[in-house]
Amino acid sequence: MVGRDELLAWCAQALNVAAFKDYAPNGLQVEGGHTVRRIVAAVTASKAAIDYAVAEGADMLLVHHGMFWKSEPVPLVGWKRQRIAALLAHNINLVGYHLPLDAHPEWGNNAQLAALMGWETEYTCGEQGLLSVGIWPQGGTLADLTAQLYGKLARAPVAAGDMGRTIRRLAWCTGGAQGWFQTALEQGVDAYVTGEISEAQFHLANETGVAFVSAGHHATERYGVQALAAALAAQFGVETVFFDEQNPA
Repeated sequence: MVGRDELLAWCAQALNVAAFKDYAPNGLQVEGGHTVRRIVAAVTASKAAIDYAVAEGADMLLVHHGMFWKSEPVPLVGWKRQRIAALLAHNINLVGYHLPLDAHPEWGNNAQLAALMGWETEYTCGEQGLLSVGIWPQGGTLADLTAQLYGKLARAPVAAGDMGRTIRRLAWCTGGAQGWFQTALEQGVDAYVTGEISEAQFHLANETGVAFVSAGHHATERYGVQALAAALAAQFGVETVFFDEQNPA
């Protein structure tokens, strides 16, 4: 068991939260109890994740996608009220880390995806260092890369480009980073891997010869929050469990 504020202070320092400009608050988003014994980790603070945290008797729901995004309506009505009401009724702390968790060199979504896939990170670049660039040591074709992603993530990727193209040098950014394809192109890579694809990326891939792979927003971001939860378990001796949803997006 650990004090909530001690845990939050440790996370803020370890994730270097103050260095990031983000689209949602990082850290405590809904206040629950003052002590933490059991944490449920999840990608998103969905109602399903909250209900699971309630069923598990959790003191904290730790997520990558929290609440109160800049693009969302402010009033606490409808689905947002239902989520918050459930957290408050069961005294569960909602804690979210977005960009700081994406970028962390050990627990981050980019770092964890690379470890899962066996990619070697050479450097990070782009806005707030959120784009990773490196090597796929075993190499292979675009078809091989998509097959490996499918095997590891259990979600069929969408690929744009020549499936027979040889791939060795990669750029990647988990989640919804399709807009960073141009930045990836500037790194001289053979392929760019992210979580989502928009209409424009198909044309850029075909016209530049650099493959674009959408491997799933949820699928590519399952691992950072699990790594952070494991770090908290090691640091504070708290119990942790991961809740996963079969989200195809």
